[in-house]
Amino acid sequence: MRVLILILLLGHFALPARADGERAGDFDYYVLSLSWSPNWCKLEGDARDSEQCDRDLGWVVHGLWPQYENGWPAYCPTTARAPSRQMTAAQADIFGAGGAAWYQWKKHGVCSGLEADVYYDLAREAFVSVNKPEVLRKIDRTFAVPASLIEEAFLQANPEWEPDMVTITCRDGHIQEARICLTTDLDPRPCAPDTRRDCTMQKALIEPIR
Repeated sequence: MRVLILILLLGHFALPARADGERAGDFDYYVLSLSWSPNWCKLEGDARDSEQCDRDLGWVVHGLWPQYENGWPAYCPTTARAPSRQMTAAQADIFGAGGAAWYQWKKHGVCSGLEADVYYDLAREAFVSVNKPEVLRKIDRTFAVPASLIEEAFLQANPEWEPDMVTITCRDGHIQEARICLTTDLDPRPCAPDTRRDCTMQKALIEPIR
């Protein structure tokens, strides 16, 4: 019996810190995830022949993600009407492509408890509220930089932020995303521990805008 109880306890604590199908609107804060478009195109978008990679984009919205203090919801049941093709296409300027906006609604937006148009308006408001480091738009070739330098650039551009409000991620040797933690009112707030996973690379690649 003791062995069985131990197995059950271990199984419980081994569960991943996320859940699918949770109740829409039941979350603690947002993560605004910004992707450096040239790097995404280099690693993935070019192979997909993505329309995003034909444009001179810098930081784009990967997603506005409802988040728990530990973990995150996804694919929540909702009675909200799915966005139209016209609605998602209108988000291409900040999401990079209409298809990306659709996917983010399907996986994350449904968990916000908002109608699709309100969710997209909120994502746009969050995107506009962040000052993006202008220096990255001026590079004309591939650079290798410490990932911490990208975080510092965001902190300088947004002096009201504290370091634990933004985290930089990497993928395949490249800067991947800047993730900014926001309250449900879109005020900057500290990220929960499971979100604070700064990339520690000293030579992370960053591609120039095309």
